[in-house]
Amino acid sequence: MTLRKAAAFIAVALLLSCRPQPEVSINGQRFVVETAVTPQERSRGLMFRESLPKNHGMLFIFESEQMLSFWMQNTSIPLSIAYINADGVIVDILDMDPFDLTAVLSSRPAMYALEVNQGEFEKRGIRPGNRVIFSEEIKEIQGNSLQ
Repeated sequence: MTLRKAAAFIAVALLLSCRPQPEVSINGQRFVVETAVTPQERSRGLMFRESLPKNHGMLFIFESEQMLSFWMQNTSIPLSIAYINADGVIVDILDMDPFDLTAVLSSRPAMYALEVNQGEFEKRGIRPGNRVIFSEEIKEIQGNSLQ
């Protein structure tokens, strides 16, 4: 690799690493999130992962509010899931155990599901009824996915 190509590669890597990451905030508690918007991304979720970094999660975005159901097929990380309605209000928080194929259902229609390491919501005092604030990056991702 020439010096010029190496410099260009480093410049691109630095620019990408400086881009804001999507995040959500709940009661001032921030989580950096990966987003799952397409049916394929939502289907795969956090399968085949060994771990999830602290303060990170996966946000599943749906086109509209609906009854949601998740399970833990091929997922080895113990997770907590928050079902969130279209207004950004948490309607349920439930725990999910590794590899458990039991469906974990929302009690009411939801438009989002946020998975984090099991117990994180409880440790941070996050409960149903709390409002989720979505970063501009998420709003942009969601807007692009609906077009």
